[in-house]
Amino acid sequence: MRHTLLFIALSGALSAVPAAADEVDLQPTVQVTASRVAETVDQALADVSIITREDIDASLARDVYDILRLEAGVDLYRTGGAGSQTSLFLRGSNSNQVLVLIDGVRAAAATTGAYAFEHLPLDAVERIEIVRGPRASYWGSDAIGGVIQIFTRRLDGPRVALSYGSYHDAAGSAGIGHWDGANGYSVQVGARHVGGFSSTNAGICNGPDDPYCIHDPDDDPYRNTNLVARGAHAIGSQLLSAMLYRSQGRADFDQGFSDVIEQVVGANLEGSLAERWEHRLSLGTSREDLETPVFGSEYRTRRQSVLWQNEFRVGTEQRLVAGVDFVRDEGRTRDSLAGETRYEETRDNRAVFAGWRGSFGAFDGEASVRRDHDSEFGGATTGSLAFGWRANERFRAYASIGQGFRGPTMNELYDPGYGGWFAGNPELEPERSIASELGLEFTPTAGQRLKANLYSNRYYNLISFTGPQSRAENIAHARVDGAELAWSGAYGPWTTSASYTWEDARDTDTDMPLLRRPRNKASLVAERRFGERFSAGAELLYASRRHDVGDVELGGYALLNLRARYALGTDWSVGARLENLADRNYELVHGYNTPGRSGWLEVTWQPPM
Repeated sequence: MRHTLLFIALSGALSAVPAAADEVDLQPTVQVTASRVAETVDQALADVSIITREDIDASLARDVYDILRLEAGVDLYRTGGAGSQTSLFLRGSNSNQVLVLIDGVRAAAATTGAYAFEHLPLDAVERIEIVRGPRASYWGSDAIGGVIQIFTRRLDGPRVALSYGSYHDAAGSAGIGHWDGANGYSVQVGARHVGGFSSTNAGICNGPDDPYCIHDPDDDPYRNTNLVARGAHAIGSQLLSAMLYRSQGRADFDQGFSDVIEQVVGANLEGSLAERWEHRLSLGTSREDLETPVFGSEYRTRRQSVLWQNEFRVGTEQRLVAGVDFVRDEGRTRDSLAGETRYEETRDNRAVFAGWRGSFGAFDGEASVRRDHDSEFGGATTGSLAFGWRANERFRAYASIGQGFRGPTMNELYDPGYGGWFAGNPELEPERSIASELGLEFTPTAGQRLKANLYSNRYYNLISFTGPQSRAENIAHARVDGAELAWSGAYGPWTTSASYTWEDARDTDTDMPLLRRPRNKASLVAERRFGERFSAGAELLYASRRHDVGDVELGGYALLNLRARYALGTDWSVGARLENLADRNYELVHGYNTPGRSGWLEVTWQPPM
């Protein structure tokens, strides 16, 4: 009850803030992820957040991790420094219950079902769209907690950036692009080398006499090279476009290192087929190669996809979206020490989907349904309903209910385990979920926006390793109840944003909290411009206590980060970022270190176009 009262009180307090006379108008941002078609954020009957390239440039952040963890409902943990395994929880869901797209192409590994955010260079990102809540009726498997779509960078003109900072962190990128309306191209290459710090500490061992613990306090470096390219050309009423993203990295840890290659390629033909008929034909392929020689493990996954999506306008206030979707997954796992293949499998998924959206005066409605058929586990049907009401131009409310599912990963299906332990199970069924949400949005003035969301998710048939040899089985259940409050405002030279998340995520079989999800999380970002050339800002992030493996309770923490940028002229700029200003010692994962007080400098050359 006290959290509900705080939620309501804070909503009223923020909405009552007076606007400055010279406030900046915040125009609604167009997004394409919530319902697979273009609509503004304030039209979507879902909770959508947009991180633009301007937001990224202002932050001067080093990793996608630093950007995403400021968002409401998003929790991340990392096992060390740059390049270390990074996992993301969206509204309490697991990493493999969040669909990650890169320019519309599924990017997660088919073996684990999770996307490796640690190898995504932030300099290669144009924008990020976050849709919270189940979207399986539009996107299919994995979209239980929501969808995160990453759009690769689009340059218009030349650009060069160099940076250096703490832990011998050196990075650079260079690119060029030219666009004439829809026609154009963009290419950028980048590299990063981080000397790093020791990822682990003595806490990773079960006491000083633990014979199985290998803890080496030396630095764990990380290297990465990357390429992002895109192009488009109009052919009559159709637009032909293509993109390529590739990242290759090496991450060291106490026992050895891992080499990884991530690659996504996509091509689209889209445009108008008739007066009220738009379509998009998309081809995509993604791969992840992960090799850890010290353990003799090699993982190779390939994913090919074909999509034909159609949008039909019915009058001025209604639309229909319908399409067919095909995905083929190929996975292979080898034990290079034993010289044998653990498994090599292929599976297909075919789907049809349809969605309707209509407006009737002050009321909006949306309904969608999708049918998937997987060659391994059979069929899955998901649906969603949403209803919205606009009291006036400043206030709206919406409610939704939706189903989600996650097909078992290849490891969960086919892995033979280790001596039979932790083996996969080809008889697994999909994980299931049902979620409901109530959202409120208020725009007290043109320069402010306040939104509040209450949500409740129930998970069934969750896959857990259990039994005499910890075999994969559909036996677990969980629930997540939460509330989010987010506010943004612009007042003259000031831009600010704040968010608060309360979340209760539990295993309903044991009534224990789900691991590494804080009950309370808050963030505040404030930025001020001083004339035309200089801007400075601060970030404050707070997370409460969390449970970890082995009945360990991780302490809460608060971090203060500062950033500033100065334009030396029309072409050159210099920026600086300071993180963990108070040098707070905290853990996101028990036994793993986090960065102390650290800083970076960046120099950028980018002539105006």
